[in-house]
Amino acid sequence: MALFDLPLDELREYRSASAEPEDFDDFWAKTLQETREHGLGARFEPVATRLRTVEVYDVTFAGFGGHPVMGWLTLPAGADAPLPAVVEFVGYGGGRGLAHTHLLWASAGFAHFVMDTRGQGSAWGGGETPDPVGSAPAYPGYMTRGIDAPENYYYRRVFTDGVRAVEAVRSHPLVDPARTAAVGASQGGGITIAVGGLVPDLAAIAPDVPFLCDFPRATTLTDRHPYREIGSYLKTHRGRADDVRRTLSYFDGVHFAARGSAPALFSAGLEDQTCPPSTVFAAFNAWAHEEKTIEVYDFNDHEGGGPYQEAAQLDWLPSHL
Repeated sequence: MALFDLPLDELREYRSASAEPEDFDDFWAKTLQETREHGLGARFEPVATRLRTVEVYDVTFAGFGGHPVMGWLTLPAGADAPLPAVVEFVGYGGGRGLAHTHLLWASAGFAHFVMDTRGQGSAWGGGETPDPVGSAPAYPGYMTRGIDAPENYYYRRVFTDGVRAVEAVRSHPLVDPARTAAVGASQGGGITIAVGGLVPDLAAIAPDVPFLCDFPRATTLTDRHPYREIGSYLKTHRGRADDVRRTLSYFDGVHFAARGSAPALFSAGLEDQTCPPSTVFAAFNAWAHEEKTIEVYDFNDHEGGGPYQEAAQLDWLPSHL
């Protein structure tokens, strides 16, 4: 697919038309307060593997509603002092997978935690964390689950899980809480931006081709899934567009970005029809911290920079951790 979105010079100036709810901060403060009424209960169980250079822990902590959320913590073998930590969130439909598939960050000397996304993990990777909350009728996928009201929306639970994941990792004795970063690609990038707006003292974030940004533009510009799930829902549920727009406004990465207080490294693919570049730039341009940069991959679709972006992150993160 050739370039289909705004020219790069216009992308660098683009601002989203997404309307921020007046009670956005109160909504999220209340959500996190209610969640923290449940004990974090982070448990780290050693996992026997044939890996010699890392140690792996099977992690469970209490996420939204006190629901158990799982993950893997991977540490460099023999670590005996607190390490900088990278908390990773995974892409749409995926789960934490198997322990031996997460070696990059621990190999670079970081503590690495990957969060299982509740209710996902059957499209790729494999997940084990259920989402025990039901919803009103929804289009297949995750984008319209509970979209009838912000309090019921699926990503309220997921973003809250992400905040608790940071808290869980920071509770481990071999993690330095002051040197904690969040990373993720696609959906994982969207969760990273949300966590970056909700956790005020992260050392850095690195969202790669992030999803869940600038909903008003994304849902009318691309017909690719997952954004298309929203249009397909509204195609059947005629007359619900205003309610849906209101719900999504509480979860738009643009509004979390306006509260971003950590240095940030973004990326975008200019041929990306899944997460159109204007939606990525909407969040990047709104990111509040003055230290921010974006890697642009001119001829790439949603794969973005792939290993090139990982290399850029490996170069960039150590100076902030």
